[in-house]
Amino acid sequence: MQSPLFAHTEQQTQERYTVQNPQLLRVALEGHDDVLARKGAMVAYQGLVEFDAEYQSRGQQRARARTGEGLDLMRCHGQGTVYFANLAQYIHLVDVDQDGLTVDSSYVLAMDSSLTHQVIAVDSQYGISGSGKYQLNITGRGKVALMTSGQPLMLQVTPDRYVNADADAIVAWSNGLRVQMQAQTHSSGVWRRRGNTGEGWELSFMGQGYALVQPSEMLPPQHANIGQGARAQFGMGQQGARGQNQGNVWN
Repeated sequence: MQSPLFAHTEQQTQERYTVQNPQLLRVALEGHDDVLARKGAMVAYQGLVEFDAEYQSRGQQRARARTGEGLDLMRCHGQGTVYFANLAQYIHLVDVDQDGLTVDSSYVLAMDSSLTHQVIAVDSQYGISGSGKYQLNITGRGKVALMTSGQPLMLQVTPDRYVNADADAIVAWSNGLRVQMQAQTHSSGVWRRRGNTGEGWELSFMGQGYALVQPSEMLPPQHANIGQGARAQFGMGQQGARGQNQGNVWN
């Protein structure tokens, strides 16, 4: 049998994490700690590998129930190689160090089991109850595999150059940044999208670090009802119109 498909063979490498191709992640388990991956993200594996549902603490369960933010993970362990993918999204490896990483849980594919994650919330510029956005704060030392719809853009934030990003396009950012949710409109019309432009809520980043944006967003209907908390509302990403104060941790 002959076919150009045979050019797409697995990469031979000693690295633990390898982007096999832009939309497929290869993870080697031999001699390493377990890998936590998105439930159902395994597309193939070789060797003696087991998959178990990852335990969630009561604090994580409460945070998930309250905010909708969280990770549905499986623990992968054994001796072998596992391949992960999700909806043919582009995959990017990030080294997390002591500074940590804040990310929308929708874009996490896999990570080292040594890393920890907690739910935090981003402030609203207007102090309106329920107008923030929940995210995951990942800390420790290890690797995280993130996903984006299309090739992303990494924007550098400096003290004299802040960045604004659409709340539905932002994927992740450095923990050291100061972040605020805002809408470029008067407070009396804060729930309305910006005139007829289709633009709405933004995240404003200040300080020193990076913000990762993808070339895709979920646009809400122009006259969405308030209070449903769905992704299709107010341009606020997966969790809709929900939020408290930046840096709050749900235990």
